[in-house]
Amino acid sequence: MDSQTIQRRRWIILSVLVVGLLAIVIDNTVLNVALKTIAEPASGGGLGASQGQLEWAINSYTLVFAGLLFTFGVLGDRIGRRRMLIAGLVLFGLGSLWSAYSGSPGELIGARAAMGLGGAAVMPQTLSIISQVFEPAERAKAIGIWASAVGIGVAIGPVLGGLLLAHFWWGSVFLINVPVTVLGALAVLLLVPESRNPAPGKIDYLGVLGSIVGLVLLVYGIVQGGDGASWTSAEVLGTITGGVAVLALFAWWETRVAHPSLDIRLFGDRRLSASVVAVALMFFGFGGVYFFTSFYLQNVRGYSPLDAGLLTAPFALGQFLTSPRSAALVSRFGAKAAGTAGLAVNAVAIAGYSLLGAGTPIWFLAVLFFAQGASIGVAMPAATTAVMEVLPRERAGAGSALINTARQIAVALGTAVLGSVLAQSYRGHLGPALARLPQPARGPAGTSITATQSIAQHLGHAGQFLLAPANTAFIDAMRVTTLTGAAVALLGGVVVLRWMPGKGSPTMDELAEAELAQVVLPSTGRAEAELSEM
Repeated sequence: MDSQTIQRRRWIILSVLVVGLLAIVIDNTVLNVALKTIAEPASGGGLGASQGQLEWAINSYTLVFAGLLFTFGVLGDRIGRRRMLIAGLVLFGLGSLWSAYSGSPGELIGARAAMGLGGAAVMPQTLSIISQVFEPAERAKAIGIWASAVGIGVAIGPVLGGLLLAHFWWGSVFLINVPVTVLGALAVLLLVPESRNPAPGKIDYLGVLGSIVGLVLLVYGIVQGGDGASWTSAEVLGTITGGVAVLALFAWWETRVAHPSLDIRLFGDRRLSASVVAVALMFFGFGGVYFFTSFYLQNVRGYSPLDAGLLTAPFALGQFLTSPRSAALVSRFGAKAAGTAGLAVNAVAIAGYSLLGAGTPIWFLAVLFFAQGASIGVAMPAATTAVMEVLPRERAGAGSALINTARQIAVALGTAVLGSVLAQSYRGHLGPALARLPQPARGPAGTSITATQSIAQHLGHAGQFLLAPANTAFIDAMRVTTLTGAAVALLGGVVVLRWMPGKGSPTMDELAEAELAQVVLPSTGRAEAELSEM
C-alpha cells in the first residue's frame, strides 16, 4: 500500500482501529455491571465470588495487560503492527469465550488473564499505527478521536451488559466481545496497512517476568489484607514487601539493559514523566470508584443491572464531549492549565461520591459521573498527546505502551487498594450486626454487601435485621473510600501544576512542527521505506 493510498484512507483506518479499541473498553465496563450477579451464589445464577475474587477478576486482566504492553509494542514494531493487532483481537475473542463459560471464580480469573494477553497485543498497536498514518499536524485530532472511543465504550458496555443480564446468564456479557473482535480483525486485515520499526528492539524477558511477579505479589497482599487477613501477617506483609522488593529490582534492571520492557529512562523528560504520573493518579481513583458504584446502585439502591448501566451514561457523555476538544484547550491555555483543571475537577467529583446516601436523588450521582468523565476527557488526551509528541515516530510503540501501562497499573492498584479500604471499613461498620449471627456465618456475611444480603435472604425473616445495617455500613465505607481516592486524584493535579510546562512553553502544534523538521525530514528515505512496506 503506497503512501498516497494511506493518506486517502487515513480516517477509514482510524475508524477500524477504534473498533478494535472498543472491544477492549467494552469488556472493562461491562464487567462492572455484572459484578453483583457474579457474586451471587450458584443457586442464584452466579459464581459465589467473594469481593477479593471479584477484584482479582478485574486485576488478573489489568496486571497481565500492563505487564506485557511494552513487550507487545516491541513485537509489533518487529513483526508488524497489523499482524500483532489481528493476533491480539483473535486472542481477546477466545479469552472472552472462555470467560463466558467459566464454572468457578478461579477459572474466570484465569480466563480474564488470557483476555489481558489479547488486550496487551491490541492496545499499543492502535496508537502506533495512528502515529504512522497521521502527520503531526493531524495527529492530536486523531488521538482525540481515539480517546473519544473510550467514552463510547464506557457508554456501550454497561448498557449492553444490563440488557444481556436482563435476559441471559452472567456469561453473556463476555460474549458481546466476540462479534466485535471478529469484525475488527477482518477490517484490520482488509484496510489497515502493515508497518514496522526499521530498528526494533529486543525483548526483555527478565524484565517482563519481574514486572508481572512484582505487581501480582503487591496486589495479592493488598487484596488479602482487605479480605480480612491481618496486615501484619506473613501472607499480607510478606507478599507486599516481596512485591515492592521485586519491583525495585525490576526498576534497577530496566536502567541497565539496552532494550528494557519498561523504558524508565523515558521519564527523564519532565513533560513525559508529569503526564504519565498524572494519568496514573487519575485512574487510581477511577478504578476504585467504578468498582464500588456498581454495588451501590444495585445492592443499596435496588436498581437492575440495565438501570445501573444506563446511569453510567453521563460518565461516557462527559468524556465523549470533552475528549475531542482537549487538544484545542491545551493549545490555547497550555498543558499545565488544562491538565490541572481536569485533575482538580476529577478529584472534586470523586470526593462528591462521599455525599451519597440511601436516599440521595439519583440525578446527583449522574452529575458526578458526568463531571468525572468530562475531567478525564480533558486530561487524558492531553497527556497522551504530550507523551506521543515527545517521542519520535520510531518510539511510538514505547510511548503508547508507557501511557497505557500507567493507566492499567493504576486501575489495578486503585481497585486493590480502594477495594481493600472498602472491604475493611464495611466489616468494621457492620461488626455489631454481625455479632448477632451464629459464629460460622459471621465471616462469610462480612466479606461483601452481596454476601450479607444473600445470607439474610437465606435466613428468611430471621435475617432481615441485617439489611438496613448492611446498607448503612456500605455507605459509610464508601465515604471513607471515596475521600481516600479523591486525595490521590488531587495529588495528580499537584504533579501537573508543579512539573508540567506552562503556557510559555511550546504548544503541541509547535512541538509537532519541530518533530516534523527534526525527525521526519532528515530521515525521509527511511520514512518512505517504511511506508512502502505498508
